[in-house]
Amino acid sequence: MKCSTLTFAAPLLTSVTAFNLVPRDNPKVFGLDIQRRHIANPVAHDRLRRRQKTVQQTLDNLETLYFANTSLGTPEQSLRLHIDTGSSDLWANAASSDLCQGRGDQCAESGTYDANSSSTYTYVNSDFNISYVDGSGASGDYVTDTLHFGGKTIDDLQFGVGYTSSSAEGILGIGYAVNEVQVNRAGGQPYANLPQKLADNGDTNTNAYSLWLNDLDASTGSILFGGVDVEKYSGTLNKLPIIPEQGVYAEFIIAMTGLGRDGTAGSIFNNQTVPVLLDSGSSLMYLPDDITRSLYTDFNAKYDSNQGAAIVDCSLADQSGSLDFTFSDPTISVPLNELVIVAGYQRGEPVCILGIGPAGDSVCVLGDTFLRSAYVVYDLDSNQIGLAQTSFNATKTSIQEIQSGNDGIPNASGVADAVASASGVSGGARNGGPSITGGVSTGAAPIATAHPYLGYGAAMAGAGLMMGWNGL
Repeated sequence: MKCSTLTFAAPLLTSVTAFNLVPRDNPKVFGLDIQRRHIANPVAHDRLRRRQKTVQQTLDNLETLYFANTSLGTPEQSLRLHIDTGSSDLWANAASSDLCQGRGDQCAESGTYDANSSSTYTYVNSDFNISYVDGSGASGDYVTDTLHFGGKTIDDLQFGVGYTSSSAEGILGIGYAVNEVQVNRAGGQPYANLPQKLADNGDTNTNAYSLWLNDLDASTGSILFGGVDVEKYSGTLNKLPIIPEQGVYAEFIIAMTGLGRDGTAGSIFNNQTVPVLLDSGSSLMYLPDDITRSLYTDFNAKYDSNQGAAIVDCSLADQSGSLDFTFSDPTISVPLNELVIVAGYQRGEPVCILGIGPAGDSVCVLGDTFLRSAYVVYDLDSNQIGLAQTSFNATKTSIQEIQSGNDGIPNASGVADAVASASGVSGGARNGGPSITGGVSTGAAPIATAHPYLGYGAAMAGAGLMMGWNGL
């Protein structure tokens, strides 16, 4: 079944110093500065993430968008890791991998890990094995070692090491442990990944964190493990239930119940349920095909299924207005200028794409083009999401601890009659687990025409950018 609107289900209630500890009056909150880097080709980046029913976990063959600086081992080996709420493993390239040893020194900027150079390394198993539909991927070992950040050390953290790899970027997956490769691919038991390890060690009160990406022009954002910064959002921080997949909480899927334009909530659709995945590792958002088609018409966007992108006039970013996403009751407004992405240049003029794509048969995804406008709290222990309108470029800070329990998110309000389930939501395939058919399936097949690399910049200029409507 394609990602589409459904009827309502029954409502129920570079140095390591980049990691900064918060003041001592918040002893169980750890803040990590994250940096945004321009990605040359966000559609091709997402193509690797939007997998068929049997494909595996996230890798990034291109430049990442949001990353953090940290280090592993003793002595410390510096790494730049991609922050990803859509996966659950920390993963790094081995220094000896063919990719990192090859021409061009592809891993120089992201860093590598050499197990033999660390006195605190311990081998776990050789179950780390991830792959893509196109045959790319990585394989290697699971190991444990120390993770260092700003004077803080976590001992015996398990992570993957890629000895064979086709991606230069490391990943910091911070999703549910049940979504780890070791579980889905090898059939093993989940291990304590970073947010779980912080909670298990008592460094945070609970397995929860908050994410603030800031706006499209900002170069930095932040993630707080165990805490919320009440100065980084405006209005009410609303609590929404995460939707389980056949009874298992595996991914950050919530119910979007309406979509509007320019401050009119629900003007595009209302009182319907679209399960959506909140995924910081996805550059764009992916919506039901009929809704996407309507938005392309409204924005005069020209989509080409062979290119996997919708070209828009860059002047759209200068217009006022917004897309307004409703979740049972709270609404998050995304300004139009957050949806227009400069993808390259033609004859000295910018070429822009719309940060919205068709979901096809895949689960609908709210990636960074949505998440920049939202302040999001991910409470994995209580299976709930805190959601508020972000405060762009906020300069003040007021950090409060997240406590354990359903009422543990500070200053958060429950949403009456929030949709807590949706008919047919199923998954298990994002990290290589068995595909479960029926309804909306996470990790399901993308649109019929695969997204090739777009070749922005010189390649697109040479092609004349003659992209027409094709495939929707």
